[in-house]
Amino acid sequence: MPANPIRIAVIIGTVRPGSYTKKAANLAIQELNSLDGVTVDVIDPAELDLPFPGVESATASSNDIQERIQNATGVLMTTPEYHGSVSSALKCVIENLGFPSTLAGKPVALLGVAAGVIGAIKSLEQLRSICSHVGAMVLPGVVSVAGVQRVFDEEGRCNDEGTEKRVRGIGRALVDYIRQTS
Repeated sequence: MPANPIRIAVIIGTVRPGSYTKKAANLAIQELNSLDGVTVDVIDPAELDLPFPGVESATASSNDIQERIQNATGVLMTTPEYHGSVSSALKCVIENLGFPSTLAGKPVALLGVAAGVIGAIKSLEQLRSICSHVGAMVLPGVVSVAGVQRVFDEEGRCNDEGTEKRVRGIGRALVDYIRQTS
């Protein structure tokens, strides 16, 4: 009997065109797409009309991402580090996942990128806390890419073998966790 299909929602944590976050996410997505029995659903806030919390009621985009996360087996969140924190775009996506959050009970893997030498450590710490607070099961082994502007070229190719292995590995680790706990 074939294993249950695994659906991974990948949340792009920025709306910035040509972002390094999206370049890193694309490596993880390529790896996920190479795995048997795995489908990928990319959630890009640049393509959505999401309200800020308290401004208005849920939009069609809010309802859509809630359904997409609800239908996901697991979630890979990607974030840049902006001023020592997660991006407002990613936080807005999380805020639009409902109360209680559709992230509750979902295994979540985290990938962050930053230009600095310590990478996205601060944003990943905060993102872990936020996700845990809404009930997600955040997996250990987050991936932080430092000096991202030197690691990826303009076409999105990774110039560092070790970084590429870690970025590709985050999606594989999420799928392995799901398979081991199903």
